[in-house]
Amino acid sequence: MYTAKGKTQNTDQMLKQHSGLVKKMAYHLKAKLPSCVELDDLIQAGMIGLMDAIQRYEDTHGAQFETYASQRVRGAMLDELRGADWLPRGIRKNMRDIEVAVQQLEQKLSRPPTESEIAKHMNFSLEDYYDVLSDCQGHQLIYYEDFQDDDGGEHFLDRYVDDDNNDPVKSLLESDFREALIDSIDHLPEREKLLMGLYYEQELNLKEIGAIMSVSESRVCQLHSQAVARLRASMRDKSWTGVA
Repeated sequence: MYTAKGKTQNTDQMLKQHSGLVKKMAYHLKAKLPSCVELDDLIQAGMIGLMDAIQRYEDTHGAQFETYASQRVRGAMLDELRGADWLPRGIRKNMRDIEVAVQQLEQKLSRPPTESEIAKHMNFSLEDYYDVLSDCQGHQLIYYEDFQDDDGGEHFLDRYVDDDNNDPVKSLLESDFREALIDSIDHLPEREKLLMGLYYEQELNLKEIGAIMSVSESRVCQLHSQAVARLRASMRDKSWTGVA
């Protein structure tokens, strides 16, 4: 049993020992978010999550501390993002418009539309369309509000993040979402399919992906935003209820 002083010393030691984990997770998450999200805010939220993990953790959990702490740290960072309007409404609207354009063109053409076709459909020049894609760095396949009940009830993550026995990602992967997503990725244009594999499976950064694909980092960002828009449009076509 710890004395008050001993407990404090042990907590400080564990905070110092695992602070690198928090920074690593913050950098990894930041790479997938727009520039307006501050890395320091993610790290601060993560450290709060780490402190919470230290205070709650017991050996009887049957899990390694780092595994348990990772869940708490990530949950704290997601809570931080959820509380901040980090993707401006104008940018979100632009991406919604792209999703609608992709959906309409795919129904008309029976194939994935080209960038030029999407731009023309939206009455954009190709250069303006590229600018919109670049501005939408950090656009995600799934948003918290995608899981908001129609009647304004609780969010999907509200039901799972605070419960140690539930994992929202696992719940998604065990649902029809996984099969629908795999099918949608398989129907992406080959270059975008390659990008998504390098980014999410191999976990390469934009610079590394650009080197493999022989394009600039900014071009990788554009292609990623476009691929996500295609996937969201495809998932909506499949009537999967998580993408609204």
